[in-house]
Order: sequence, then C-alpha cells, then structure tokens
Amino acid sequence: MASAGQFVGLGPDGFIERARRNPRQRPAAPACRPPSQASLTRSFSFCTGIENSAPVIKGPDGRPCRIDQMAASGHDKRWREDFHLVHELGIRCLRYGPPYYATHVGPGQYDWTFADDTFAELRRLGIVPIADLCHFGVPDWLGNFQNTDIVRALSEYAAAFAGRYPWVRFYTPVNEMYVSARMSALDGLWNEQLRDEGAYVRAAWNLANASMAMSEAILKRREDAVFINSESSEFYQPCCPDREIQEIADEANERRFLPLDLIYAHPVSDRLRELLRAQGISGDDIEKIAHRDVPRRSILGVDYYEWNERLIDRDGQAQALGELFGWYVIADQYWQRYRRPMMHTETNKADSDGAARWLWRQWHNVQLLAKSGAPLVGFTWYSLTDQIDWSIAMSEAMGFVDPVGLFDLNREPRIVGLAYKHLIDLYRDQPGYAECPALKAIMQ
Repeated sequence: MASAGQFVGLGPDGFIERARRNPRQRPAAPACRPPSQASLTRSFSFCTGIENSAPVIKGPDGRPCRIDQMAASGHDKRWREDFHLVHELGIRCLRYGPPYYATHVGPGQYDWTFADDTFAELRRLGIVPIADLCHFGVPDWLGNFQNTDIVRALSEYAAAFAGRYPWVRFYTPVNEMYVSARMSALDGLWNEQLRDEGAYVRAAWNLANASMAMSEAILKRREDAVFINSESSEFYQPCCPDREIQEIADEANERRFLPLDLIYAHPVSDRLRELLRAQGISGDDIEKIAHRDVPRRSILGVDYYEWNERLIDRDGQAQALGELFGWYVIADQYWQRYRRPMMHTETNKADSDGAARWLWRQWHNVQLLAKSGAPLVGFTWYSLTDQIDWSIAMSEAMGFVDPVGLFDLNREPRIVGLAYKHLIDLYRDQPGYAECPALKAIMQ
C-alpha cells in the first residue's frame, strides 16, 4: 500500500498525480442502502455540507440585497444530483437545512415544499442530515439579529421542523453564532450592518438564547436529539509587546467565546458581563443561563480556515495570518475551555491544486487532537460544491466562484473530492472509526 505521503502528491504514483491524469474520473457509487441504526450510533462521521446561508447585504443601489448560497450554487435546482454526489463519495453524513428565510414565511407560517422534497430524498438515500436550521440570516419579517423576537421565532421554527421530520436526530440550531454576530454587528457587512461592540453582544445574546430555546423545543419532540454546535475557531495574536496591542488581542480572543460560553454555561468574563448589562440584560438573566443544564448530547463543532488566525498589527487592525498554529492548537483551546465531545465541522481551501494537501493536514490535526485525549466524533470538508463570493465574505454580490468544493459547479469532481473519498475508504472500517468510542458514549 502507498504511504500517506504518496496520497497527498509526494510520490510519483501518488493519489493526486493519478487524479490529475484522470480529472473527470467519477468515484464509484456504493449500493443505495440506508445505514443501520447501530452504525448511526457507533461510527465516526465523515461529513460534508451544502451551504444554506442567506445573509442580507447592501446592494449596489444601496438597498438591502439577500445572498442565497443555495441559489447561487445551483443547488436549489440540482439538489437530487447533489445528493447523489454525496452518495457517490461514500459520505453518510451531511450538514444540510432548508433556507430559513424562505421556509419560515411569517409568524406560525411555513412553506415546507422544498424541505419535504429534499429531506425525503436524503432519507431514501440513507444520508444522515445534521439539520442546519439558521445560517447567517433571518426572514425579512424578523429583520436582523438585534431583534429579540428571533428567540421565540426560531424556537417555534425548530419545534415545527422537528415535528414534521421526527426521524431527524442531529441538529445545528444556529450555525457559527460568533461569526453571525461579528459580521452583522461588529464588522458591518451583513444583516443589521452595525459596527458597535454593544450591538455585537446584543446579537450574540439573542443568537445564543435562540440556540438554547431551539434545543429545548426539539428535545420536547425528540428526547434523544443530538446537538452539534458549530462555531468558528478564531485566534488573535498580538504583533508586538505593546500593551495596547495586547489588550486588543485579549479582548478579541475573549469576544470569540461569548456565544459558546452562554450555551455551555461557562462563566462570562467580567468585561463582557458589563457590556451585556449595559445593553439592558439583567444580571439575573445572565446568572440563570450560567446555571442552566446543558443538553447531555451536545457536541462542539470547531470550524477552521486559513483566515481564522489573525495578527493584531501596530495599528490595532486584525490581519489574516494564514495557518500559523493550525487546527490542533486552536481547537485544543476550545477543548480545554468546554470539555465537550468535538467534531471538525468545516474546512476548505480555495486552491484547487493545494486543497488535497490541506485536507490531509486537517485530517492529521484531527488525529493528533484525538490522541491527546479529546473525544473526536467527526470530520467535515465544507462544502460539497464550490461557493460564491466567500473570498470577499459575501460583502458584495459579485458572482466570484471560490473553488473550494469536492465538486465544481458543473458537478465534476475536484481532486480534493477524489482525495476525500480515498481518505474515507482508508479509515471508515479501521478501529476507532468503525467503532467510535466518543460517539458511542454520547449516543447512549
């Protein structure tokens, strides 16, 4: 058998070299059968996702403009084909949800047409969905993340979804709460488009409370539901020993933890507690959350991209560092803080030639963290297809194609897609993966 190095292109007969010679080679499709219930509760989850984000940005005419990634990637029309691509790769787990803004059309009103069709096909194919219920945006009638009504509305939506699809067991109630709050209320790019730390903590508070209310609503309908709380693994490094620069980095590192601190009942820092109180949130309400019972079947999803590590420069600005420390080091900070079972829930690289090497680096980071004692239950390349305008953080609707998918937008496999299939084939039946102790423990 070739070495791992060969499979990332280091040997003359390596996997990537073979893939380059046959770029349109389709992976062989496995038999179409649903996984057994036993396998769902035992095996390590090799996963991908289809992004359903739909934030509102400022359009070229200055008016609000919604960016719908499902429509931009063509998934809204080609979903059957996309699900079969997932199946061809041998992936059994998919981060997936209907576009929230188009499904929850008013208070107590839902349009389940798209969700009924897509979730029925996922079930037929035996692909296990991690239901992604709120991804970077809310319906027009709810406004934005400053609106406290999103807690009630999202709770009602989660209850309605769980009641309609009672066979779905895995959920991400609100994806990347920190990123949603930061991009919308601190960086001024999405939704409310504010640049204010008070607005950031209001958005983070509302999103965290929505996530908790959604979890409670789902548990009332399925008491064995599993929650995968996916969050971006951020880290800020000061450029120099300047005290002011160090404080900026410390505050940014503190800020990244706020939503997870709330949902996992971890003490909130004194500074952020005071900021919450300054926004009219009572100390009693903060204390109530700090002593809540966190659902036992909660998994911490930790996402990682090159831009997640940032340097605070001499002007106090955050500059992308690239991969300085890597997922193992940053994810370990989250493991030490929360001590929850973990999953690598997103990664990709916008470099079609270098993506397979990035895949293997991330995979070996996962293995290293697992060996250090952290309970790891899954790994994800995100997403199935290329994405649109993520290189500019969806700040404008330019139509730039980011080549980050396992397949391109013509649904032809990228080298990383073939590499991911190979990785899955290598490991799925190995000890520790076919029988994943961390997942078995949480599913009992």
